[in-house]
Order: sequence, then C-alpha cells, then structure tokens
Amino acid sequence: MDYLWTPWRMPYLRGETRKPDHCVFCDKVDADDEKEFVVFRSTYVYVTLNLYPYNTGHMLVVPYQHVAEIGDVPQETLADLMVTAQQAVAALQTVYHPEGFNMGINLGSSAGAGIAEHLHMHIVPRWPGDTNYMTVIGQTRIIPDLLTDTYHQLRDAWPKSKV
Repeated sequence: MDYLWTPWRMPYLRGETRKPDHCVFCDKVDADDEKEFVVFRSTYVYVTLNLYPYNTGHMLVVPYQHVAEIGDVPQETLADLMVTAQQAVAALQTVYHPEGFNMGINLGSSAGAGIAEHLHMHIVPRWPGDTNYMTVIGQTRIIPDLLTDTYHQLRDAWPKSKV
C-alpha cells in the first residue's frame, strides 16, 4: 500500500487553523512578499498563492481595498484586477502549461466565499483528469509542488509572461 504524507494539513484537520478575527488579505497588503506568497503587486491589486489550493498554481487576485461587494469596487480597481488576472494566466501557462483554467469570484458565503468580507478572484489551472478519485473518495487533493516552489517559479516567470 502506498501512503500520501501531508503533515501540513494536520493543524487544519485538528481544527487548529480557525478563521482569524482579522482580514488575512488586508494583512498581506504591507507584508513580506515571500513570507506571505505574494507573487506580484500592481497599482490596485496583488496576486497571492492560495494556502489551501485546489490545484498546483492556484492564485488569488486581491484588491488592496477591503471591500466585499463588487458594486463597491472602483472601476480602476476592476480594470487592474482583470489585467492582472490576464498576467497571472500567462505566468501559469509559462510555468505549468495547463490545458484550461477556472476563474471566478464567489460573492458571499452562500456562494462559497471562504473570506466573504474581502473580494478576491480565484485563478485555478486545470489539466485533464485532475479531479481524480482521490478528491471524490479520499477527500484529499494531491498537490505535487510545495507552495514555496510554486511561489518562486511563478514570481520568476511573471516578467517573462506575455500579455
């Protein structure tokens, strides 16, 4: 029998990683980029890795402004969000060569937003068969790359990305 070792998930399984009483996205606004996995910063938004990724390379595009409703986001921020998302896709294509992407914003807890109080866009690279039996049967996702390696590869690919 083969074993999958994912010790970084144990604090989550024990319930030790409770939702903080502060905004984790606001915490990253002035944080150390490498420590917080901030891959890129633009004028109105930044890009960070999802700490609980659906797939390798799962990124979030996050406005600096703490806002929950899309109707409250200034147009220049929305434009920057989309241009930066376009650059994120290009960086992911450079590094991982996915065959597709899921991109989206979950507005509100009922829509699946884990952090509903701060709007953010998910960019998830996809490959054929990446939703295999492990997710369905074992309630486990297999991420073949460490977050630190993903961070360095995407950060280094960003200037090379052509949009």
